[in-house]
Amino acid sequence: MRSSGILMPVFSLPGKYGIGCFSAEAYKFVDFLKEAKQSYWQILPLGPTGYGDSPYQSFSTFAGNPYLISLEDLIAQGLLTEQECDAADFGDGREVDYGKLYLGRWDLLRKAYERSSHKETAEFAAFKKDNEFWLGDYALFMAVKKAHAGAGLSSWEPNIRDHETEAVQAWSEKMQDEVGYYEYLQFEFARQWKKLRDYASAQGIRIIGDIPIYVSADSADFWAHRELFQLDERGRIRMIAGVPPDGFSATGQVWGNPLYDWALHKETGYDWWIRRIAKCKELYDVIRIDHFRGFDEYFAIPAESETAADGHWEKGPGKDLFDAIKAALGETPIIAEDLGYVTDTVRQLVRDTGFPNMKVLEFAFDSRDSSGALEYLPYRYQRNCVVYTGTHDNETLRGWIDSILPIERKQVCEYLDVRTKDPQEIVEKMIIACFGSVADYCIIPIQDYLGLDNSARINQPSTNGKNWMWRVRKEDLSGPLAARIADMTAMYGRMG
Repeated sequence: MRSSGILMPVFSLPGKYGIGCFSAEAYKFVDFLKEAKQSYWQILPLGPTGYGDSPYQSFSTFAGNPYLISLEDLIAQGLLTEQECDAADFGDGREVDYGKLYLGRWDLLRKAYERSSHKETAEFAAFKKDNEFWLGDYALFMAVKKAHAGAGLSSWEPNIRDHETEAVQAWSEKMQDEVGYYEYLQFEFARQWKKLRDYASAQGIRIIGDIPIYVSADSADFWAHRELFQLDERGRIRMIAGVPPDGFSATGQVWGNPLYDWALHKETGYDWWIRRIAKCKELYDVIRIDHFRGFDEYFAIPAESETAADGHWEKGPGKDLFDAIKAALGETPIIAEDLGYVTDTVRQLVRDTGFPNMKVLEFAFDSRDSSGALEYLPYRYQRNCVVYTGTHDNETLRGWIDSILPIERKQVCEYLDVRTKDPQEIVEKMIIACFGSVADYCIIPIQDYLGLDNSARINQPSTNGKNWMWRVRKEDLSGPLAARIADMTAMYGRMG
């Protein structure tokens, strides 16, 4: 059934206290989506972020980001006062200031933990039992990290770095209260998120969650399950993830994530992956898996390399993994992010799984990749796909139009039959092209509906310092905008 939705990270919501979170503004956004007759809210990964603040480099693939816990909710519980929260310096609120957030948020969350009675309740005990596979490891990982002044896992003492049993027991005893604190934050995160998701569901809004294929080298996942990754004889990371050189990057990209030992995952019946997807099914209605092509073939780079030039392709688990997930969990709605260098075998894997793949309209007019660009033109789409104007990694539509080459802009205008030089008309025609396409699903970033330039861009890959910061203004989520989107949704039959 044809449907549509809006892409906006939780952290981009408006509201008090420095970052978008599970506050009243999140519920108002759900109301906005309903008024706009949308079916989906697509978000970015919800995991706790570290250096660089990227949700794709998280301290845990199972845990939630404590920054997204609503301080207003904690005030309503009587765990914090409005005066305490107002006294913290979170910046001017127009964008996320992660430095100030780090300095101000944790102290308030600690006060809430110390005042909470939840940690003695049967509800909290049940939460810990239900999440015992990952929760204790994550909480201890964060406690040990804090004891090391936030230093990365690789710089810890060898016995605790390598997750040796005696060291884990000793640190668990020494950091008992700190472990309890991090467990409580996960309990509160889960409680608030479930409340928001239940509200969205009641309004007919489904959540598209997002997970990266890989985990961070500085994460509880790698720390507690080192055997699942490619390590050398000394137990050090042997190969890391990235992508090869291409028209967008002469040296490729080195992501630094440890690569999975897929043979061992297969021996375990893909138990870790099944647990991971099961957790995602708790959190989301649909799961978008980033870098899906890595399940077919993945690019392996020697850990000591500074560029991707020395990397090579290796075979991934293919459909075998998804057969195991289906056998264990039943049907699981998944979107396959198959962007980038796509081969025939990647296309075949997507067809074999039956998952909808992604089409990005901006890519259709990229002169650097004329062969691959054709498949992003709407007339080439198959129904079982998700069309986007752009993703969180792309320029906003307005920013893209302002930056592309003259020949590319000419092609855009000819394809869309735009006869003026008004860039906003091109933006609107691009959105209409997505809505009018045969794709079953159409997801538009909120910035594109607002016609915002690249100052509203979410992320510029391979850069640090100005990403993951943009926040929408409360007044931008207006009734007239919702009505305009609703009219377009009805006109193109995307009410499903």
